Amino acid sequence: QVQLVESGGGLVQAGGSLRLSCAASGRTFSGTAMGWFRQAPGKEREFVAAISWSGSSTRYADSVKGRFTISRDNARNTLYLQMNSLKPEDTAVFYCAAGLSVSASRFQYQSWGQGTQVTVSL
Repeated sequence: QVQLVESGGGLVQAGGSLRLSCAASGRTFSGTAMGWFRQAPGKEREFVAAISWSGSSTRYADSVKGRFTISRDNARNTLYLQMNSLKPEDTAVFYCAAGLSVSASRFQYQSWGQGTQVTVSL
């Protein structure tokens, strides 16, 4: 019963940065792990990053390690994804999700946002 709304997507040149936000609401937000996934046209939805409720545990896809940083501000009920050194292959619709534990599997998340488009140009 978590409602999620992403924002912050847009068009950026390769090498640039974007920060995505995911505003969460609902009674099940407390105690949840959260993650970011992305889906490009013709491809399956893939894991990007995840974070525990406390923020003490994080996971990243190998393709984004060293470039992306996931964080959360529980006081604001907001999840973030700071994306630096963006590449054209990062172009996708990015989705935030909420689940009971940190996982790289999309099947472990119960609630999903509507997605926000990220386009990285040459």
